[in-house]
Amino acid sequence: MPPRQREWKRAKVAVVIVLALLALGAVRTVIANWLQSRAVAAVTEHNAKQYVNVVQPQGTQDGGDTLLPGTLRGYVESPIYARATGYLLHWYVDIGAHVKQGQLLADLDTPEIDQELAQALAQRDQTSSSLGLAKSSLDRWQQLRQRDAVSQQELDERQSAYKQDLANLAAADANVRRLQQLESFKRILAPFAGVVTQRNVDVGDLIDAGGSGSGSGGGRALFALAQVDPLRVYVQLPQAYAQGVQDGQSVTVMQAELPGQKFHGTITHISGAIDVPTRSLQVEVTLPNSDGRLRPGAYVQVSLPGVAHARLLVPGNALLFRAEGPRLAVVDANGQVQLHAVVIAKDLGQSLEIETGIEASDKVIINPSDSIADGDHVLIAPPATAKEAS
Repeated sequence: MPPRQREWKRAKVAVVIVLALLALGAVRTVIANWLQSRAVAAVTEHNAKQYVNVVQPQGTQDGGDTLLPGTLRGYVESPIYARATGYLLHWYVDIGAHVKQGQLLADLDTPEIDQELAQALAQRDQTSSSLGLAKSSLDRWQQLRQRDAVSQQELDERQSAYKQDLANLAAADANVRRLQQLESFKRILAPFAGVVTQRNVDVGDLIDAGGSGSGSGGGRALFALAQVDPLRVYVQLPQAYAQGVQDGQSVTVMQAELPGQKFHGTITHISGAIDVPTRSLQVEVTLPNSDGRLRPGAYVQVSLPGVAHARLLVPGNALLFRAEGPRLAVVDANGQVQLHAVVIAKDLGQSLEIETGIEASDKVIINPSDSIADGDHVLIAPPATAKEAS
């Protein structure tokens, strides 16, 4: 072939080869870009998935019992005052003494009452003598009236004088009985069986009737007596739990000074109204105390079963603080987040007791992000991942 034709043919071949190489490079670039975009989309989709760790709320160990402060009081407590005025002659019991009903506690010296009683007895004898004279005079005048020796007016006067002396004798007898009753108050007796908790007087103290005098023994009780078996426990129950108590319920009483010991009592009285200043209901518990280990006036803790709603325990790091109030993020069956408003009953530090807002079957997210919101789709991390995350 001529030299020029060979050159053209070689040029055509070279152009075809170059175009083929360019086409292969373009295809390679398109494929590489497609693969890269697909990888980026996969990474983006993977990163868009939000994995969370969840826990299920646990019931509290106390079973929903309500622990409230209470005060021990004697079943019967009474300050003992003197009914008669005088001086303390002798006392026979001191604090801590166990006394029986009617036992002698002290003697009083009452010279004024003694003199008044002697005067009243003399006045009664005088009135009795006058009555005898009036009676005999009335009998004579009645006989004279039958013979018309005296007028009816004179007989009526004698009869009126007799009735007046009869009334005077009754009044004198009543005064004598009153003073004799005061005389009996010289002996201070125990009104019931119990323990002497106070003795506020000593021999020689001036005792005024009713404890309202100005002497050293006035204005206060001679003794204080308490019945310690059984005891009463007074508890102020918050209004929120007032509907959950009733007479006959069993309660447990504990005292810090007696660790590990529990005492069982029964609710016997419930106040019929809520106390306005404290918004609480007074509950009275009767507590046996045959061994005397518990003492009136002590501070105790009373556990009332079934009063509080059953509480659920969740970790403290599951709580979200929002402007609307505390929230817990719960994952439903479709993997969507729901923010539940909760009421915190007690903050235990690493855990929280939840009063209302969640159920025991809910899956609560722990360590939720601050940006989590209602309706977000999340994936629950497998146990191994959750363990590594924790």
